Amino acid sequence: MRVRGWRRSWQERSKMERIDLYSRFTISCIPWFFTLAWQGAPFHQDIRHEPLPLALGLALLLVSLGQCLLSNRNLTASYGHYLGVSVFPGRRLLAPVVLLVVAVGLLAALAGVDGVKGSGLLLMTLNAPMALVITRVLLVPVRRFLVESLCLTALITGALAVAGVKGGTLAGVVPCSLFGCVLVLISVRPSAWSMSVMWQAEQARDIQARLAVAEERLRFGRDMHDVLGRNLAVIALKSELAVELAQRGRPEAVDQMVEVQRIARASQQEVRDVVRGYREADLNTELAGAQGVLSAAGIECTVTGDSGGHLPAPVQSALGWVVREAATNVLRHGDPRRCVIRVGVTADAVVLQVENDGATPAGTAPSPTSPSDGPGSGLAGLRERLAALDGSLEAGPAKGGLFRLTATIPLTAIPSETGERGGGGGGGKPGKAEEPRPQPPAARRAPVNLRPGAMVAPGVMVGPGPGLMEG
Repeated sequence: MRVRGWRRSWQERSKMERIDLYSRFTISCIPWFFTLAWQGAPFHQDIRHEPLPLALGLALLLVSLGQCLLSNRNLTASYGHYLGVSVFPGRRLLAPVVLLVVAVGLLAALAGVDGVKGSGLLLMTLNAPMALVITRVLLVPVRRFLVESLCLTALITGALAVAGVKGGTLAGVVPCSLFGCVLVLISVRPSAWSMSVMWQAEQARDIQARLAVAEERLRFGRDMHDVLGRNLAVIALKSELAVELAQRGRPEAVDQMVEVQRIARASQQEVRDVVRGYREADLNTELAGAQGVLSAAGIECTVTGDSGGHLPAPVQSALGWVVREAATNVLRHGDPRRCVIRVGVTADAVVLQVENDGATPAGTAPSPTSPSDGPGSGLAGLRERLAALDGSLEAGPAKGGLFRLTATIPLTAIPSETGERGGGGGGGKPGKAEEPRPQPPAARRAPVNLRPGAMVAPGVMVGPGPGLMEG
């Protein structure tokens, strides 16, 4: 997939480069075409076939060809200046301006010796400013270019008037000079503008691809935190419990390590799913998992309200991640004895509340409200998931020494979705409260944040000091 995407991007960029090369080639051919057509045509019958007029006409043709060479030489720099990728060096305009003055002087001299007819003079007037204005039109705004074109027209008209051109021929010099400038404006500038738009679109596609990569990295980091946070906490608790049981020669240590092995393998599969981008949390599964984990840690956990099985898949997935992160924070922070998870569904929204009595005084321990691993993870990651569904997350102390986390997702803009989901649990009916799920028969808990006297295994309880004791 990545190879095909890279190949397609390379082909599109190659196509863009070919179009850009074609546009530059077309613009570079314009001064040569007009020089041969407008400067060479008068030699056939408009220029008197005498030594002086022919010499002046030939000199004017050579100057025009020199202007074409300079125009092609400056095209790349002026093109880059227009696209904003480079700055055109002003000294490069000195030679074209000098050649333009020379061309106007030769044209006036040719008209002064009466060496060219009126029609031929007008054709040469059309060609005189072409090479310079092709470069200039890409360097200045349109308004300034028009002002400069009027000044250039006045210069050519004044030079020919001094040379003795009068009447209708002199009157025709003004529109001919302006026509050449306007023709360059309406042909060269739109072509360069089209290329700039196409390159900007190409750049936007590159930026979009980079943003997609960055978004995938954020998703991967957030999912890894949410997936492994709770599982690692449970593995740490159960492994510590297994060590204590093994030191006392209790056979239950084997059961604890078997459970650690199972959780580790499940975590490995979940990591694979995260890498492939397939994993989605299921609300029913996460509620059952949170209740089992908290109960195994000696925390009385009650799940009440709607089971959420009838909710749309995106809503279930987002709330499932909320339950997982909330259970992780309950395990890692504070010293709760009770935890209540409530799921309420109305016609407009679904509200999930996780409430525990383990809120610690400020400054004594890390608070569950703060993200555990910096930006993009913890509660910050949950807010990102809920924001995609226009949901919100609130977390903080409540009355009676409780800590409450509330997640709200509106259902008005999300299409309802019923039926079974792969890997998900059953669907409950709206408004029907579930009975608290039964706790495992053997509540096992490691000696971390335990109350003295808490039972962690059959015949094993937490002693008044560090470590376990047989009860």
